[in-house]
Amino acid sequence: MNITHTNNALTFLLTLSFALLGVSFALGANPNTLSATFSFYELDTLLSNNTLGLLTGTAMIALAVTTLAAHLKLIKPVPALILALVVSIVPLLTLFASNRWMAQLGGFPIIGSGQGIIKYFAVIPLYLFLFYKNKLTDKQHVLLNFIPVAMVLLWIGGMKFYEFEAKAIVGLVETSPFMSWLYTVFSVQGASNIIGGFDVLFAVLLGLGLFLNNKKLIIISGLACLSVFLMTQTFLITATGAFSSSTLLERLGQFVIKDLWYVGNLIVIATLMLLKPAK
Repeated sequence: MNITHTNNALTFLLTLSFALLGVSFALGANPNTLSATFSFYELDTLLSNNTLGLLTGTAMIALAVTTLAAHLKLIKPVPALILALVVSIVPLLTLFASNRWMAQLGGFPIIGSGQGIIKYFAVIPLYLFLFYKNKLTDKQHVLLNFIPVAMVLLWIGGMKFYEFEAKAIVGLVETSPFMSWLYTVFSVQGASNIIGGFDVLFAVLLGLGLFLNNKKLIIISGLACLSVFLMTQTFLITATGAFSSSTLLERLGQFVIKDLWYVGNLIVIATLMLLKPAK
């Protein structure tokens, strides 16, 4: 895979994910997310959820269109980058809101509805690589793409060691042909600990591999991290009510679709650290 292939893959992942997210929001999906986000800006009292959903969906669809157009060199990449910044920063700033945290369970890093919000950290590094690769060094691109991968795996992986999260994933794990066996070997909490330990371990090992420039370690840990984000995509097929509008367009669908960004982050890391494309 050379830079051209990598750029094609990133464009596909970004265009697909934002088009799907945009359509789901425009159709009125996940109103609780809209309320939690825009209450931070006190816009929920000025605009209805339907209007907020339409605005959010339109922005994401516009981002999908401008990303593809910029990749095809039909327009300059500036509009895509600006939209990506807006679409990412608006939800990320709400991490400062009290409704994102579960203080009764210890606060950071125990986070409530912000689980899906932190995934927006993955977006900007992808756009910087896609359209402004020569503005940064390869090491800077690798670091910017590793940080969101490590953050989400350490954060969400760490949550698996808590009872409330262990119980929350039962519906997904027990219906998965790839993971349901865990419950025949371990308890609900034990299985969750295994999943969380896997996430945390390989996030750390990937960081170590990058620091040491150890290709074998990067490959092994990178593939393990990739398997986490690919596994979540299978939930759209195996979860109860798969292919229903509530699965594809509501919270699960939106949560899972965002993992495509992390596949992109790992593709960038592999391209720069393992494949050594010609400059």
